[in-house]
Amino acid sequence: MLPLTALLIFGLAIGFSILARGRAVQVSAGKLASLHSRPAYHGLYSFLWVLIVGLVVLIVLSVGWRLWLDAQLMADIRAALPDAPIIEHDLILNDAKAISDGTLASRTGEVRTSIAAAYGSGNTLRVWVSVALAIASAVGVGFVTLAKISPDWRARNRSENIIQVILWFSATIAILTTVGIVLSLIFETLTFFNQIGWRVDKFLYGTRWSPLSGVQEGVIDGDKVGALPLFTGTLLITVIAMLVAVPIGLFAAIYLSDFAGPRVRAWAKPMLEILAGIPTVVYGFFAAITVAPFIRGSGEALGLSVASESALAAGVVMGIMIIPFISSLSDDVINAVPQSLRDGSYGLGATKAETIRQVVLPAALPGIVSAVLLGVSRAVGETMIVVMAAGQGANFTANPLEAVTTVTVQIVMLITGDTDAKTAAGPAFTLGFTLFCVTLILNMIALSVVRKYREMYD
Repeated sequence: MLPLTALLIFGLAIGFSILARGRAVQVSAGKLASLHSRPAYHGLYSFLWVLIVGLVVLIVLSVGWRLWLDAQLMADIRAALPDAPIIEHDLILNDAKAISDGTLASRTGEVRTSIAAAYGSGNTLRVWVSVALAIASAVGVGFVTLAKISPDWRARNRSENIIQVILWFSATIAILTTVGIVLSLIFETLTFFNQIGWRVDKFLYGTRWSPLSGVQEGVIDGDKVGALPLFTGTLLITVIAMLVAVPIGLFAAIYLSDFAGPRVRAWAKPMLEILAGIPTVVYGFFAAITVAPFIRGSGEALGLSVASESALAAGVVMGIMIIPFISSLSDDVINAVPQSLRDGSYGLGATKAETIRQVVLPAALPGIVSAVLLGVSRAVGETMIVVMAAGQGANFTANPLEAVTTVTVQIVMLITGDTDAKTAAGPAFTLGFTLFCVTLILNMIALSVVRKYREMYD
C-alpha cells in the first residue's frame, strides 16, 4: 500500500507540474518575456514541493506511528508478563506480527493472539491514515503552488534553493552515516578491550584466534583473541591477488589504449569487463571446484604438500576477479593523458614502448594508483571466495599452499554464529575497526603518491 502511495504522490507531482506550466503560460497572456521565470521553472517548483511534502508526510507518519505502536504493544506485553525476560517480550512481539501478517510464527498462545489482533487493527489504521494525510498534503501543497504563480514570482530562484537544500541534505546524510559507522566501531572496540582487560598486545600480536570458545556468561577469553593469523591470511591472499591482477590488468589497459585497433578494442574491452559482472559466489565455486584441485594436483606432482583449501587458490581467483577493475580504470586514465605528451616524445625520437614507459605511465600514475587501491580494497573485503577456497581456520602461516582465513570471513562467522550477538559484536567490530584503520593508512599513502605526481604533470 505504501509503495503504491509513493507512486501516486509522484504522479500527483507530475500532474501539478504540468498544471503549473500551463498556469504560467496563462498568466503571461502569451507573452513569456513578461515572466520572471520560464514556465518550466514554475512546473519544477510545483513538482518539488508536491513530491517532497507528500513523501515526507508519508514516511514520518508511517515510521513514527509504527514505532509508537510497537512501544504500546511492548508495554501491554510487559503488563501481561512482568516476570518474563526482555528477550521473551521481543519474541512475543515478533510472533504477534507474524500471526497478524499471516506468516509462520515460532509459537502461538493467548497473549500472542491478543497482541496480534491489536497490532493488526493498529497497523491497518496507521496505513490508511498515513496514506490519506500524505495524499491530502500533496494535493494541498500543489494548489498552494498554483496560487502563487504570477509574472513576478521567482520560481527559478525558489526551485534552485530547494535543489540546493536537497543536495546539502544528501551530503549531510552521507557524512553523518560515515561518522556513525566510525563511532559504532570505536565504541564497540573500546567495549571489547575493556572485556579482555585492555590486552591490546594480545589482540595485535597473539597467534591464537578463538575468542568465543568456551564463552561463559558473555566473558571473552583474553588469551584467545590473537588476530595475527587473520591479518597474515588477509595480507597473503591480497598480495597473491594483486600479483595476478595488477600486471594483467595494467598490460591489458596499455594494449587496449595504445596498441589495439578500433575493431579489437570494440569487442575486447566489453569482454574483459564482463568479468566484473560475475557474482563472487560463482568465482568461489570456480576456485573450489576447478582451481584448488588443479593446484593440489600440480603440487603433488612436484612433491609438494598442498592443502585442499589454500591461499593460493583463493588469491589467484580473486586476482582474476579484480582484473577488470584495474584494466578498465587504467585504460580510461591512460586515454586521458594528453596526446601532446606522446607527440613530444615521438618528436624526440622515442619509440612507442619508450613513450609509454617514460611518459604515459608516469603521467597516468595517479589514476593507476587509484585503480590499484580500489583493487586492494576489493581484495581485502572479499568474503565468499575465501570461505569456499581458502578455508575458515585461523592458521598463522606465510605458506600460500596452506589453508588460511581473513578478517572479513571471521567477522561474518562471529556475527552469524550461535553466540549472543552482544558477545560476538565485540571481536567482530574490533576486527572491522582494525581493517578500517589499515584501509585509511593505505588511502593516505595513495593520496600522497597521487598528489606528488599530479603536481609534476599539471
